[in-house]
Amino acid sequence: MAGFEYGPVELYLVGFEGDRPDDGTLEAIAELIEGGEIRLIDLLVISRDEDGTVSFTDWEDVSEEYGFGTIELEVAGLVADEDAQELAQGLPAGTSGALLAIELQWAKRLASKFAASGGVVLRTERIPAPVVNAVLAEAEGE
Repeated sequence: MAGFEYGPVELYLVGFEGDRPDDGTLEAIAELIEGGEIRLIDLLVISRDEDGTVSFTDWEDVSEEYGFGTIELEVAGLVADEDAQELAQGLPAGTSGALLAIELQWAKRLASKFAASGGVVLRTERIPAPVVNAVLAEAEGE
């Protein structure tokens, strides 16, 4: 089997009111890391003040506060400044977002198996969970 050091990395921008994610969000992230389902590659907090000013807070400045003191990032700084700036544009004034670069461990294994068999992933698309659930709920109601 072809072994990859890293699998596909996905960027998630999780929005929240104020300047800090709620405890439930932080617990969910920690649970997935500890369970080996994801590997946290990078994390950046983006905040947009009421006047529209955008600020960025690096992992090192929030890891202890968020309860991630024992978790080390794989590659701090993977998220490019351009990506962070672009994603920040979608944040409403007075809110913040945690920008996570995560590696889905199952996707790494799948990519390795594809590569070992000569397959190449040409493209992937993600359908957001709210969309999937709404469509399936509507289909069940018909």
